[in-house]
Amino acid sequence: MMKKFINLITNHRYKIAIFGLMTFSSAVCVALVAARIEYTDTTRHLNLVWNLFLAWIPFILAYFAYAFSWKKWQLYVVLPFTIFLWLIFFPNAPYILTDLQHLFRTSGAPLWYDVIVMVWFSWTGLLLGLVSLYLMHDITQRAFGRLAGWAFVFVVSGISSFGVYLGRFVRFNSWDLLNDPKEIVVTVLGLVIDPSKRMIAFTALFAAFYLFVYLALYSFAHLVQEKPNAE
Repeated sequence: MMKKFINLITNHRYKIAIFGLMTFSSAVCVALVAARIEYTDTTRHLNLVWNLFLAWIPFILAYFAYAFSWKKWQLYVVLPFTIFLWLIFFPNAPYILTDLQHLFRTSGAPLWYDVIVMVWFSWTGLLLGLVSLYLMHDITQRAFGRLAGWAFVFVVSGISSFGVYLGRFVRFNSWDLLNDPKEIVVTVLGLVIDPSKRMIAFTALFAAFYLFVYLALYSFAHLVQEKPNAE
């Protein structure tokens, strides 16, 4: 029994390490906000904690989907609903990046401290999203092939960037799609039929940025797997 447990830990040590690092980073984020509240006697930046919590939802769903993706019947029975929920909540992870726009509106604490708080939250949310996307990418690639896997990454990057736009500028959130899907659908159709320049520019640039970061980290992760050619 102990040997099986040790083998399980060994075989999944990097996934466990990432989960532990994300937990540690999130704990530091919460501690930084708590310290700021204590120092300034204000609740400014408390919303970042909620946004970080939302960023954890797709991360947990991706781990859950990954665990159930190794058997065919689970792949086609359990995963569709899980992936649907993941796609709804996924934009919450990169959304934290847009909170950086509030950086110079802060007061009561040193600017350097607020910079650290905002960047730490943004980086943690970004990584939570990237890891969850990587897991979903792997699931899709194993089930449907390499081309389908990369098509999934590009499509999700575009959809999620549009979701971030809806959250930042239209002020929708993931819960609205579950509580009042009709309003979401009507609004989205209106935006698609008559898109604004801001919507097109933001969605395109944010998707390009997110793809760049994902491709860079994906390349770094696979760099160590390459072996130099023997002379």
